[in-house]
Amino acid sequence: MGLSKRAALLEDLIEKCGGCAVVDGGFATQLESHGAAINDPLWSAVCLIRNPELIKRVHLEYLEAGAHILVTSSYQATIPGFLSRGLSMEESESLLQKSVKLAVEARDSFWDRVSKVHGHGYNRALVAASIGSYGAYLADGSEYSGNYGEKVDLHKLKDFHRRRLQVLVDAGPDIIAFETIPNKLEAQACVEVMEEENVQIPAWICFSSVDGENAPSGESFEECLKPLNKSDNVYAVGINCSPPQFIENLILRFSKSTTKAIIVYPNSGEVWDGRAKRWLPSKCFGDDKFEIFATKWRDLGAKLIGGCCRTTPSTIEAVSKVLKRR
Repeated sequence: MGLSKRAALLEDLIEKCGGCAVVDGGFATQLESHGAAINDPLWSAVCLIRNPELIKRVHLEYLEAGAHILVTSSYQATIPGFLSRGLSMEESESLLQKSVKLAVEARDSFWDRVSKVHGHGYNRALVAASIGSYGAYLADGSEYSGNYGEKVDLHKLKDFHRRRLQVLVDAGPDIIAFETIPNKLEAQACVEVMEEENVQIPAWICFSSVDGENAPSGESFEECLKPLNKSDNVYAVGINCSPPQFIENLILRFSKSTTKAIIVYPNSGEVWDGRAKRWLPSKCFGDDKFEIFATKWRDLGAKLIGGCCRTTPSTIEAVSKVLKRR
């Protein structure tokens, strides 16, 4: 199946969902709620090693909540990260493939069950293979600053992403999801490596924002979107893991700078201290606020809406229910 036909699957899903599909919510948050210990450089990806069945359980919980797209547990799963734990290259690549396999198995088993129920109200979900930024691998908070240093150039970023992208593509997801990209340079690297590898799967590329105006690097989103707008691989662009109060303004900014579909999946509004590895006290949005704002984001033009850190299946259920109402 070529790129255009795979992109059509996503377009069809959005249409079936009334013009706006629901992405799942915080993955690590839900793993922790079940007792998973993920205070680790691999973060939620450590469960690929320790407890893969829990990963599948969380996927199923989000499907039950009404998610139309499952994002895999590979955000912080990198080959260098696995190798540093003493795993072999073969084992590292197998774990990346497992992240997709677990999501696909959860999706298929859920759909096999609910599709037999008359009037069930669900759509068959798609699976998005998560690829976190270079800063996520560093685990030093730099995905929220964009400051990678002078030694990190376009070539290095493409090399970093290339093999993980190849392995995840071979595992057969429906979408590639580049997440928390902090600067134009890495966005360009993502686009170029997809083109060089002739990837035939549509992608979304999401940035973070710490000021509600620009990318973490300080670059304008108008500038960051330029290489993405030229790419046939990129189906959607947007924002993840940023405070929900930023999203309305950012959708307006993005809609002026791109014709791509817009995707938003903010965190709960709490602030993560990447160096101290802890959540800072801050104003956060409850599920009721997400209900109110999700309709605003949809009406402003967002085609894909979900949640990131500190959101839960109840958040996604609230979003799913309110978006079904017109």
